[in-house]
Amino acid sequence: MKSLKNSSHNSISEGENLKDFIVENDHPCVMAQTVFKTKAVSHYKFDTIENPSNDLAIIHRLKNYLESYDFNSKKFQTFIVEFTDSYSKSELEFEKDLWAFLERLKKHDKCEWDPSVSSDVYDTNYSYSLLGNAFYIIGMHPNSSRNARSTQNVTLVFNLHHQFEILRQMGVYTNVRDRIRKRDEEKNGSINPMLADFGKSSEALQYSGRNITEKWECPFKH
Repeated sequence: MKSLKNSSHNSISEGENLKDFIVENDHPCVMAQTVFKTKAVSHYKFDTIENPSNDLAIIHRLKNYLESYDFNSKKFQTFIVEFTDSYSKSELEFEKDLWAFLERLKKHDKCEWDPSVSSDVYDTNYSYSLLGNAFYIIGMHPNSSRNARSTQNVTLVFNLHHQFEILRQMGVYTNVRDRIRKRDEEKNGSINPMLADFGKSSEALQYSGRNITEKWECPFKH
């Protein structure tokens, strides 16, 4: 993947701190560990999640990632955007910033919503779609109450839904899911209460990592 030359847009070689967080700290998600160990990560750094001038560059890099992705392979790859400016906001404020960012990206997107998922954030079949592909978004930030989501910088992981379907076709999805949940419980004292299986509740509830107990209204309007 080619990287544009710009002081605020840095490439995969500068992702070592995040790699330490995932690999050296033995992150509960075994899939995350796998992609870092196999160097199957497209990782880019920008200044702040609130800066709209970064949006087109991020979409450009995501487009390159999709064009280079082998959808016939069982090798997993992931796309990560990290925002390096200091961030001291609460979980609720992060959730608003996350959805504002996703909404801005979508406004630049000329592709239809991935037909394999719903565009209704309250639908149990919902998944975020960009460039015609469904993504499961993992939001992480310094003030997350979950250890597995508490990163040094604001970090967003774009995981293709296609990869989860591959796991199901291989017959290993349930085993991988249960292993991750067990490790999460061992490291955090409990399983993340927001991690419901796809199709049982909207995955939009999971993106920010916040424990949502009240009636939830998504900030994102598609």
